[in-house]
Amino acid sequence: MKVLIVGGGGREHALAWKLHGEGVDVIAAPGNPGIAEVAQCVAVSGGDIDGFVALAAAERVSFTLVGPEAPLAAGLVDRLRARGLPAFGPTAAAARIETSKRYAKELMLRAGVPTARATYHTDVASARRAVRTVDAPFVIKASGLAAGKGVIIAESIADADDAIRSMLERGVFGESGTEILVEEFMQGEELSLFAIADGEHVLPMLPAQDHKRLLVGDEGPNTGGMGAYAPVAIGGPDVVSDVCRLVFEPVLSAMREHGSPFTGLLYAGLMITADGPKVVEFNCRFGDPETQALMPLLGTALAPVLHAVAVGDGVGGAPALEWKPLASVCTVVAGPGYPDAPRTGQAVTLPACLPGTLLFHSGTRRRDDGRLETAGGRVVSVVATADTIREAQQRSVATASAIQFEGSQFRRDIGWREIARHAGTP
Repeated sequence: MKVLIVGGGGREHALAWKLHGEGVDVIAAPGNPGIAEVAQCVAVSGGDIDGFVALAAAERVSFTLVGPEAPLAAGLVDRLRARGLPAFGPTAAAARIETSKRYAKELMLRAGVPTARATYHTDVASARRAVRTVDAPFVIKASGLAAGKGVIIAESIADADDAIRSMLERGVFGESGTEILVEEFMQGEELSLFAIADGEHVLPMLPAQDHKRLLVGDEGPNTGGMGAYAPVAIGGPDVVSDVCRLVFEPVLSAMREHGSPFTGLLYAGLMITADGPKVVEFNCRFGDPETQALMPLLGTALAPVLHAVAVGDGVGGAPALEWKPLASVCTVVAGPGYPDAPRTGQAVTLPACLPGTLLFHSGTRRRDDGRLETAGGRVVSVVATADTIREAQQRSVATASAIQFEGSQFRRDIGWREIARHAGTP
């Protein structure tokens, strides 16, 4: 089997690593220096939809796996299917479940999916009035794509007003923030659950927990993700079953009824509340950095499952995915200035990996002299597996500490809630 992976970050490196380990011939566009160790990389830029289609056709790939959200929103899957080329991922219409938070919220309300109440605004005055009708803290969201950073949780009315102005007047999220949501705050613990979807059926994956805040103890600004771990005690089989029944199945049904069936990877960002799981948001593709944490734990071959969805055979009746009885911790090493103004171009020195540890490149490139340098805000994902979450965290942090470049920053506490649970503390 030959597979084209579109993208060049840590998520795509983890997927390429997994498929390569299954004996798949992997092509990545554009890829990165880490992906180049397990795949053929072709320099097609992220916005070159014609280039991706031409590459898939020329290489006669079994299917194309689209990693990032931008080419999905731009209709890459639509274009591939129009050429008779199998693709794993949603159409542009189905991708609206991520690209428009308003669309996703209205879809959930129609389908009866548990989620927070929200109002929608394009002007400052109406948004400020909405804030004053709910209790603090206040959740202010850009409706469009914002690389995982378009959410501000404001503790006071003054902070909420500033967040509203920053989006609607100062344009901090560009076009993505021209419409915003004012949403009620949900109390609980977050959980990420991926499901491979064929438009009607889902095959859930192992729940993971992302760490969005930049600093230890979940302090600092939101980022695209500073790390993730799995498994998560609060995401047991009963929770997964409930989410499939209460979230995934109703959403897929509603999308079919409205003419935009969802095929690909449907990612539910959940809040596990006292009233059960509620949806924070959806993504229409594999998440980053959860994918990096999950791939080393997946015991089932991934390529045949993705191929079945891509060619229209589906996953109805497919056996449950199997997972290794290990813990996995992914620590993201980010560059200076991340997330607000990341600086790139720092020379990078990578260490030899400890046993049970992997390095997935997230934002690196080669200089003309062959040396590695930073090329993005998130630079390397360090994934460690072990018998316990504490041991996996220790291995991940030890390797992250040995990665050398000017201004590197990372969290040392990925998985801290799980470690506290295992220690019997609140």
